[in-house]
Amino acid sequence: MDLDTPAIIAAVLPHGEHGAVVRFLTENDGLIAGYVPGGRSRALRPVLQPGNGVAVRLRARAASQLASAAVELVRGRTVLATGRISAAALDWLSALTATALSEASPSPRLYAALDGLLDAMTFAEEASQWLPGVVRYELLLLAELGFGLDLTACAATGETSDLAFVSPKSSQAVGRDAGAPYAAKLLPLPAFLLGPAPASTGDITDGLRTSGWFLERDVLLGRAAALLPARQRLVGML
Repeated sequence: MDLDTPAIIAAVLPHGEHGAVVRFLTENDGLIAGYVPGGRSRALRPVLQPGNGVAVRLRARAASQLASAAVELVRGRTVLATGRISAAALDWLSALTATALSEASPSPRLYAALDGLLDAMTFAEEASQWLPGVVRYELLLLAELGFGLDLTACAATGETSDLAFVSPKSSQAVGRDAGAPYAAKLLPLPAFLLGPAPASTGDITDGLRTSGWFLERDVLLGRAAALLPARQRLVGML
């Protein structure tokens, strides 16, 4: 491996006495792990924080070898750790990204979406301005992994207007009238997931309920117990 690339830090694990193994989300090479010598030092600890944007240089002599990584801070986002909701969202987004994605599987759309969402979290005045982006990121991750929802038309009638539910069985949208008799068995589909629309706290909670159901069923198999407490903390703050 011989790679120089922008990256987002997704996870940091102590390794040895002074180093750290870091999982980087890159635009064109996906999730890549690298060993950062001195990664636990006073100089590098502020750099190696989940969510930070960095320039990373990865070198390895063999494909099976853990790459050595040199890291330079490009976009610091440690301010996110100082807010209750932003810290909870950062913990969840980082854990989800680092765990759900396969190594070296490129996903430029996910990289761009996460980078933009983290910027929005950093600069927005209110959490309500970026919380809908968390739901959209989760749905995009589902789609990139092959578990995307079809929200284009009602599964029962084919109608494209007044969609209000999602079928947990088919992963398809359901119209308000068609789904009304089965509402208790369906998942909510808030309007902000269908186009430009304001999102209330209830709408965001509904969106998280729906995306979370599919994440737990399709992506977090065997890993939900370890990951979902971070998401539950976020949902509990809304």
